Amino acid sequence: MADTPQTRRNDAQHRYEIHHEGRLAGHLAWRDRAGVLELVHTEIDPAFEGRGLAGQLVRFALDDARAAGRRIQPSCTYVAAWIQRHPEYQDLVAA
Repeated sequence: MADTPQTRRNDAQHRYEIHHEGRLAGHLAWRDRAGVLELVHTEIDPAFEGRGLAGQLVRFALDDARAAGRRIQPSCTYVAAWIQRHPEYQDLVAA
């Protein structure tokens, strides 16, 4: 049985990470812009594409921002498109 993907925030490298099958499967880079969490770039290792890991990673990052009371700026086109498909996260987007 395959292991369950694990997500975490890596403050030292300014990114959220998703690990699967004992490897770093992808990450979502961020920058702190005057208190707004700018989500810059999502990248999934080609060996793990097509498994829904990018969506899990974005959901984790947005849930983390919500829990911290932070607003976000989706500079990454994948994150922006994901939020459009999941309007329950639209309230996190900074004006």
